[in-house]
Amino acid sequence: MELLEEYPFLYETHLHTSEASSCAVSTGEEMTKACKNAGYTGIIVTNHNWHGNTCIDRALPWDQWIEKYWQAFEEARRWGGRLGLDVFFGYEAGYRGTEFLIYGVEKDWLISHPEIENATVEEQYTLVHEAGGIVIHAHPFREEPYIPQVRLFPDHVDGVEGINATHSNPRSPSHNDPAFDERAIAYSREHHLPMTAGSDIHTKHLLGGGMAFRRRLGSIQDYCEAIRSDEDRILTNGVAWFDKNGKEIAIR
Repeated sequence: MELLEEYPFLYETHLHTSEASSCAVSTGEEMTKACKNAGYTGIIVTNHNWHGNTCIDRALPWDQWIEKYWQAFEEARRWGGRLGLDVFFGYEAGYRGTEFLIYGVEKDWLISHPEIENATVEEQYTLVHEAGGIVIHAHPFREEPYIPQVRLFPDHVDGVEGINATHSNPRSPSHNDPAFDERAIAYSREHHLPMTAGSDIHTKHLLGGGMAFRRRLGSIQDYCEAIRSDEDRILTNGVAWFDKNGKEIAIR
């Protein structure tokens, strides 16, 4: 309870909705209602992008694809506005099975930068930085058939998703191996990269992961700056609390 009093603002940073991610089973409406009921202050919608597990028609022209993709976020944001839940935009970028969480860019920027579609990891980092955003390596040590190999880019990310609730929460129905998080935490420390936490949630049956801050974040740009500056925060996989360096400090 003391931790919750110190860090009362909880955010889900890795969340999918069925309007844009093929692997998601719950809509933006369902996800926002579930997160509000679970006590989150806000969520970041991070649906799979054009090279990920998207359900948006890949045959659409670039601008139309982005418009359709953005609609999924807007649906969640509309419901967030009704419920008093902050809803920010991000996306999960796929690069030959390696995935990154991109924060701090918006629809108009995506439409005007079609070169991001086939950018290398290095080019992605440069483009996102020029836009004022950040790149986080999502679940860097996950091992699954759709990930051909573990590839690390410490010089081209702004942080590491050290805690992914699907790995270390015992209620997770997939990817459940705490060692994936243990390796990610060690990697983050080795390279002195800020650590994030999220649930990678695809259903309204939540795991409770994310990060809690001392203050309410005002925008996705505010979130980006909090990570860039390695602002004080606590992390959770839904069953335990960790400090910002990945050291367990309490059981939820």
